[in-house]
Amino acid sequence: MNLCKIPVPVEDVVGDNRWLSLHNRFLSEIQEKDADVIFIGDSIIQGLQHTDVWDDLFVPLHCLNFGIHRDRVENVLWRVQNGELDNVKPKVIVLHVGTNNYNNSAEEIKDGILSIIQAIRDRHPDVYIVLPTLLPRGQNPNALRDKLAKVNELLKPSLANMPKLELVSIDKGFIQPDGTISHHDMHDYLLLTNTGCKQAFEPVYELILQLLQEGESEVEFTHSD
Repeated sequence: MNLCKIPVPVEDVVGDNRWLSLHNRFLSEIQEKDADVIFIGDSIIQGLQHTDVWDDLFVPLHCLNFGIHRDRVENVLWRVQNGELDNVKPKVIVLHVGTNNYNNSAEEIKDGILSIIQAIRDRHPDVYIVLPTLLPRGQNPNALRDKLAKVNELLKPSLANMPKLELVSIDKGFIQPDGTISHHDMHDYLLLTNTGCKQAFEPVYELILQLLQEGESEVEFTHSD
């Protein structure tokens, strides 16, 4: 049984119900704001919102950020299946999750991500889905870093023929020649600094900008007919 494919909310072990509160906040935001782009996923997505890159590049594109720290694939799957992408019409959805599924195999993580993609597609058949690759983590070489790299490799053939879906490589350039990751790029060897965030997410920004411009061109072409 692949637990990545079984949607579950995060257990409230602390007792403050914070995770579900965030989910409910996201449900409110889609009612209140008309977003062209929605980012959904884990701490990499949540952390993006607290960088200059988010303010300078993504806010002007009318983006919402539905990232939650420590979320796993099955948690994001639950959130998608429980309304976070309902009653909204984004042009682009950016998904990043999997780095916290350290108890699962690379194949299980890959299949779980595919389940989220299918759940998104069921709700938004024509939306563009942008999937940044999973980033390396840990100051020094480690088994989890190798597993995440394998997930990225497994995703490539699985996504190759999917329409309106782009896998964007954002994981290159973080590992130094000696195998280490610098705290200047990832301050805790997982979450991105402003510098690291710019390196990772500028390609995502450029793709989103291209997709939004293409969408506007298609609308103009249709209207001209």
